[in-house]
Amino acid sequence: MTPDLLGLTIAHRAMRGDARRMAVLATELAASGRRVGPARATAISEDVAKLCKSIHHHHTTEDQVLWPVIERSAGAEVDLRDLSDDHSALDPLLAEISGHAARFAATRDAADLAAALTRLADLLDEHIAEEERLIFPVITRYVSAADWKTVEDAARRGSDIRFDLPRVERYARPEELARLHKAAGPVLTLLLALVRPGYRRRQRLIFGSAA
Repeated sequence: MTPDLLGLTIAHRAMRGDARRMAVLATELAASGRRVGPARATAISEDVAKLCKSIHHHHTTEDQVLWPVIERSAGAEVDLRDLSDDHSALDPLLAEISGHAARFAATRDAADLAAALTRLADLLDEHIAEEERLIFPVITRYVSAADWKTVEDAARRGSDIRFDLPRVERYARPEELARLHKAAGPVLTLLLALVRPGYRRRQRLIFGSAA
């Protein structure tokens, strides 16, 4: 049985999409000089911090679980050093962004946050495109379904379901979401019904009514 990479694909899409959306928002706020109310500033700060935590969890799972699985399964077929170097570069950037987000909540000055988020969005675009080009064919060809389940189980552990699950619904295409519902059954429908309202309220507060 071939590993199903749909979950990883959507996770990558969500990271790239949210990093870019936040970078654009922060850039617009910095350029306009418009004062942001305290509730919105806090929501932006908290969401950026959650995004950074989610990205850190994702790449740590790759380093600690996925990479060893690939190395055992594919051996010399793939060189993961450049991808690992990218992950090492991510951690200080994520820490920097989290610091800027906390300061933004206090000062409402988005300039530093905007610059750092833009760097993150650019790095993720480049890194994820290269990662998918390099390792997706290797996973499909060499990794067993049992090993892939181990990777997916590790990715779920430590995930913030209230933050991550509604982002799956946001970034999955209709046919992909249908596949997820078919695989997970009514549990996914119930969980989404529980987390969707809070997610949508937060998105409206952060991005406006069109979010």
